[in-house]
Amino acid sequence: MSDEQKWIDAARQGDQDAFGELVRLYEKRVLALTARMCGNPEDGAEAAQEAFLAAWQGLPFFRGEASFSTWLYRLASNAAVDLLRREGRHRNAAALSLNDENMNPDIPDHSAPSPQEAAERAELRRQVEEGLAALPPEYRQALVLRELHQRTYDEIAAILDLELGTVKSRISRGRKLLRKILLESGNFFSAPASKESEKEGCI
Repeated sequence: MSDEQKWIDAARQGDQDAFGELVRLYEKRVLALTARMCGNPEDGAEAAQEAFLAAWQGLPFFRGEASFSTWLYRLASNAAVDLLRREGRHRNAAALSLNDENMNPDIPDHSAPSPQEAAERAELRRQVEEGLAALPPEYRQALVLRELHQRTYDEIAAILDLELGTVKSRISRGRKLLRKILLESGNFFSAPASKESEKEGCI
């Protein structure tokens, strides 16, 4: 039995120290997700705190139909969307950070762009940040999981507790809306998408 499973079993019995180990294990990834969905670290931290609280309260009823990480991501995603809707922040959220060490914590980035490439990437990130901040929460939710956290469609369906077709539809519509927002900004040039990029789901 893995340490994680031991902590889960102990936490389900009310062991706060075991739950603390689970928090330490997943805190970085949960904060990365909620900060992007909420649009800024402060709101992201609030949503993450709500998600971990919901996890602690819900652990006695966790039966393991999905993995613990999938269940926790679902709680975090829902907490972020609830906060956005409650506060009406999804139109006025601060720019999302698409260039921090937590963007994809499991995949190291060994690239070393030139100054010109770095400047171009920074400008593109700024445009994408503004576009994502303008998306409705349900579209941003799906796109963040797919594009920034590299989750598969099946994983996203499990995390969001949605039908696979609904996930694909939200991601497709979210990409189209994001592309429209970027094009209307006047600083993003449209290029014909290749069949391969469409298949892989690139923005």
